[in-house]
Amino acid sequence: MLEDNTFLEQSLLEDEMISPSQLRAARELMSEMACPLSEALITINAIDSRTLALAKATICESPFVDVDIFEIDFENAQLLPKEFAESHLVFPLFNIGGVVTLGTDDPLDSSMMDQVRQILKCEIDAVQCEASPLRSLIARAYSMGRGLRKTSDDGLVTETAAGPGEIEQAGPIVEAVNSILEDAVRCGASDVHLNPDQSTLHIRFRVDGRLQSRQGPTLTMHPKIVQRLKVMAQLDLTQSRRPQDGKFRFSFGGDPYDVRMSVVPTVDGENVVLRLLSGQGRIANYTEMGMTSDIASQLSTIAKQPYGIFLVTGPTGSGKTTTLYSVLNRLNSSDSNLITIEDPVEIRMPMVRQIQINHEIDMTFARALRSVLRQDPDVILVGEIRDEETAGIAMQAALTGHFVLSTVHTNDAAGAVARLHDLGQAPFVVSSALLGVMSQRLVRRICSSCACEAAVDDANWERLRLQHDAKVREGSGCSQCLHTGYQGRIGLFELLDATTEVKEAIEREASTDEINRTAIASGMRLMWQDGVDKVRQGLTTVNEVVRTVSTRSLALVDSNVTAATPKCSTDSVIGEQAA
Repeated sequence: MLEDNTFLEQSLLEDEMISPSQLRAARELMSEMACPLSEALITINAIDSRTLALAKATICESPFVDVDIFEIDFENAQLLPKEFAESHLVFPLFNIGGVVTLGTDDPLDSSMMDQVRQILKCEIDAVQCEASPLRSLIARAYSMGRGLRKTSDDGLVTETAAGPGEIEQAGPIVEAVNSILEDAVRCGASDVHLNPDQSTLHIRFRVDGRLQSRQGPTLTMHPKIVQRLKVMAQLDLTQSRRPQDGKFRFSFGGDPYDVRMSVVPTVDGENVVLRLLSGQGRIANYTEMGMTSDIASQLSTIAKQPYGIFLVTGPTGSGKTTTLYSVLNRLNSSDSNLITIEDPVEIRMPMVRQIQINHEIDMTFARALRSVLRQDPDVILVGEIRDEETAGIAMQAALTGHFVLSTVHTNDAAGAVARLHDLGQAPFVVSSALLGVMSQRLVRRICSSCACEAAVDDANWERLRLQHDAKVREGSGCSQCLHTGYQGRIGLFELLDATTEVKEAIEREASTDEINRTAIASGMRLMWQDGVDKVRQGLTTVNEVVRTVSTRSLALVDSNVTAATPKCSTDSVIGEQAA
């Protein structure tokens, strides 16, 4: 047993993992707090928990298992009582061929091992695990794996929901819901999907824009989990045959999170999607979002204008709101009146009057915008221009001394002009009011912990006009990135500045391609070019850029190159534009 500390202390000192002074400080903390030595060392930051676990594994001559790497079956929670697992910090990780692999923080604890053998009545193979992930695994497994098992008349083992006399009804359901939400926050998920089918309840988290499957409760718990979520969102518990929408708030780690809930009936049960919004999230600056210094400088110049409209375009989930908040954060001061109209309000900002759209009482973007204009605003953020009425009021506000920020759904920056025309705005109005349009996408960022050199197929080299000797990187996958090779996201941008030439093209009702050519001639760099730069910098992969960004605009660059410098290669032109 390691808790006598002798072997652990000697090993850590001999390997120079800790110093004698750190050991003395840890011993003092042990006496004061009555905690184990390992916990004291971690508390005073003498050593991190993973390094300590690896040192213990060496001392015990026991394999080290990272529980975050493996897909642990939560049904193994039925093998050991919850109280025993929590108090001894042990969990049966695998059960293969009658041998149970037992994850523990102390493989030399013979007393604990004997008790486990008595409970399981089988052979035990103990492995060393890091304490914190193991404790988290135990909490998740026992909150989500509490379905009862019984033998049917034909001898098959089946699962059933607990009856009133078997276990407390609210306990495991509440724990399961809390565990799902907390796990989603830890993973940085933006959405949680609860998808039932005929035999399984699928739990999936959207992390960095992609859905990832997670272990979760059994299908028998699904109806009660939905009922619990409906209670939290104040939805109709008696209605399961029509869609419902609601919202609720919960706290985790001291931070509040707003959740927007959508329930839709399917043939296999009610499908639930939860959108997680961190109301206290930090607003990123231009550089953190991935903007180049040129684009950040242009955007700062646009944001200093006293009036006009600035638009951000892109599909849902492309970071448009984040960009608008970043601009708004720079403009937020005591001598300006900033008002936003949003659906939903995603981040609370001090000194900013934020209005939530409510369609149930006919509080639409247009109606709210009319009222806001009587509030003496300097800056107005309109969450989205969806209809002709909202577009007309927003353009009028931009022409009458207000700086307006908003979004539209188009594929590129130049397409926003055609969209405004579709919404009934005359070319001369758009030309007079428009300051600029930012189009953007989000791509996954290569995980810095497992980044390595990568090979790219010839088709993608050609598609992005990369030179074959260019060095590119990818993530090989590790526990830090959940073995995806990516961690976090970064933006790809193109900024159309409403220069004199662009305004003239808008007034003569030029096509989107012609506006694009005019903007490129004025110095605009297209989104795929920004993507190529980020591939060269090792920030993202070729596959991510190809998957996310259209390269149809290559022809526009080629036509501009031909008109300007007939004998110049495309790669050199891209380099000149970057410079």
